[in-house]
Amino acid sequence: MNRQHPLVSRLHGTVSVLLPVVLALTVGAILLLALGKDPIAYYGYVIRRGLLSPTGLEASLTRTAPLLLIAAGLIVAFRSGLWNLGVDGQLLLAAVVTAALAPELADRLPSVLVIAVCFAVAMAVGAAWSLIPALLKAQFGVNEIISTLMMSFLGVSLANVLIKIPFNDPLTTVPQTATLAVEDRLSRLADTTIHWGVLLALVVVVAVHHAMTMTALGMRLQIVGANMRTAVHAGLRLRLLVIVAFAISAGLAGLAGAVDVLGVHGTIRADWNPAYGIVVIPLVFLARFNGYAVIAFVFVFAVLVIGGESAARRLDVPTYFVLVLVGLVMLFMAITEFMDHRRRLTARD
Repeated sequence: MNRQHPLVSRLHGTVSVLLPVVLALTVGAILLLALGKDPIAYYGYVIRRGLLSPTGLEASLTRTAPLLLIAAGLIVAFRSGLWNLGVDGQLLLAAVVTAALAPELADRLPSVLVIAVCFAVAMAVGAAWSLIPALLKAQFGVNEIISTLMMSFLGVSLANVLIKIPFNDPLTTVPQTATLAVEDRLSRLADTTIHWGVLLALVVVVAVHHAMTMTALGMRLQIVGANMRTAVHAGLRLRLLVIVAFAISAGLAGLAGAVDVLGVHGTIRADWNPAYGIVVIPLVFLARFNGYAVIAFVFVFAVLVIGGESAARRLDVPTYFVLVLVGLVMLFMAITEFMDHRRRLTARD
């Protein structure tokens, strides 16, 4: 049996991560040329606006907060062998409840308590919305891909109903929740526009990474993810662990919604759905479920989004071209994984 040198193995892992990104950017450049746009100018605007500009860099860092919290929850789910594809519904419901609750509490409690209560409620809402898929998976083995997607659709629809009827602010002409005063939102770091929710998200991702790799609970969850039959034979409480993994994953998605509301928006309008989950899932896979790598990829994506908005205005390129790049990354990642799998099988033979 041939064993690779650790340095060679690490280098191979780095190449397998970076290669899909490079190929995606290359194909993206070809697509821009086909559309009659200058790819160098596009990528140049993206970098200048999203990374090199002080205001753009602050916007990019702020954008990472909800994405990192969702990613942390997905790391827990994916390492546990579970597919929580309902993060958008969990986030949106928690965000709407937070947006309705925070202005009500702001006149009665200190800001610190308002934020603490909203965070706790948001995590509880997110976790509660994952309970049905978790129970169906734990008790009956129902495919969680289907159940979480269905619950996400219901969650998004219910969130809009809540905004338009019970949580609607009568003082506005469009359906939305009451607006939380700026002074009651998450405080800013120094003289920047970056709120401290970004630091919270970084701490959560690092904590989740170490919890999943260095604690007893994390090891149990990973055993469940590796082989459920082995987990049963090892005497692990499989049903409970499935529910716990779902609750943590969805709770962090709910926290992401609260951070986005309390840190940036202050209110939620009807039909608002950022669909963060659809872009974070590929980033988590690209990072191989590694918390530190997730931080890097989420930041790069945030730079692409913020810079892409500027490039779209200047070069008349659709703003969703960034999602095309993400899709290309996933495509080339799948091809790279397939080729790597074939290589390992050949080497084994």
